Amino acid sequence: MAVIALTAEKRESLGKGGARKARAAGNIPAILYGHGETPVPIVIPMRDFQVAVRHHKGGNAIVNLGVGGGEFTALIRDVQYDPITHTVLHLDFQHISLTEKVEVEVAVHLVGIPVGVKDGGGILEHIARSIEVRCLPTAIPAAIDADVTALNIGDSIHVRDLVVQDLEVLSDPETTIATVVPPTVADEPAATDPTAATGAEPAVIPTKGKKDEEGAPEGKKAEGKK
Repeated sequence: MAVIALTAEKRESLGKGGARKARAAGNIPAILYGHGETPVPIVIPMRDFQVAVRHHKGGNAIVNLGVGGGEFTALIRDVQYDPITHTVLHLDFQHISLTEKVEVEVAVHLVGIPVGVKDGGGILEHIARSIEVRCLPTAIPAAIDADVTALNIGDSIHVRDLVVQDLEVLSDPETTIATVVPPTVADEPAATDPTAATGAEPAVIPTKGKKDEEGAPEGKKAEGKK
C-alpha cells in the first residue's frame, strides 16, 4: 500500500469556534491520537489533502504525517463530510507502527454476474459491504473480492467463503455477504369493469327529450303560451 505524505500544524484554537476558524482559513481540523500518547489537535490545508488522496483507492489510507518537526505514521480512521457540500469537515488520524497489526474495516466488492441473475432472472442482493480484519498496515487491501458468478437463485456467499491472504478475519464467518433472490412477480391488476365479476349487462339510462332554447322539452310548449 502506498503511503501518503501530508504536513500538518498544531491547532491552538480548539472547540467548535476553533474548527470553524480553521475551515474559514481553508484548513481541515483534525486530531492525531494513538500509541498511548496525548491526542494532538492539528490542521491540514484542504487543498493539500485533496491532492494527496486523489489517486488513493479504498479506505484505510496510511499517512506519513509531519507535525511540528516530527513525523508520524498514521491511519486515516475517520473522515467527516458536510452532508450538503460534501466538503471534509474533520479528520481522525491514528498513530500506528508498520510492524504492529491493526484492526480495520475493509470493503467487499462483488465480482461477476450470478448464473441465477443471468439465466433465471433473479436479483442479486449485497448484504454485508465490509468485513473487519486484523493485519499489518502494509497488508491492508483496498477491497476484498467476492466471486458471485456461481450463485443460483437461493444461493448465498458468506464471510467464510471469502479468499484472503495475510489477513485474520474477525467478522462472524456465518455473516451473509450476498445472496440471489427470486424475481419479483407483479400482482394482476384488479378488474375495472363493474360487470366483469357478475356477467350482467350494463344498465341503459334512457335519454330525455331534447330541450329547446327556453329549457322546455321538445314537443311541449311552455306554460302560458298557445
